[in-house]
Amino acid sequence: MQLDPNSPIPLFQQLHDEIIADIARGKLPRGTKLNSVRKVAANFGINPATVKKAYDLLQSEGIVATHGRSGTVVVMEGTQSLQDELVALVLRAHAQGVSTAQLHDMLDAATSAAFVEKG
Repeated sequence: MQLDPNSPIPLFQQLHDEIIADIARGKLPRGTKLNSVRKVAANFGINPATVKKAYDLLQSEGIVATHGRSGTVVVMEGTQSLQDELVALVLRAHAQGVSTAQLHDMLDAATSAAFVEKG
């Protein structure tokens, strides 16, 4: 997992998106305890408030649950379904600066190329 301090995407959002992508890929299965806020902050050299903001957002979305000093645990089931793969792809595109409109255009072009109508 890497965070880019030069990205226009805020660090807390990058961390949030990376955790979701790791869950979708099966790297963080349900029941996995996430590293503490302080440990993640130290590992990335960022402010603990930034990590807490990412964890709080994940909790508000029902992806993780925080149990006080016991830590934060993944509660969302990570499967390799098509939906999860699409989410991971969209997150990667977002991290690379692809706009929603560009992503729609790319999906339309890929769909057209894959399903060329014969007539």
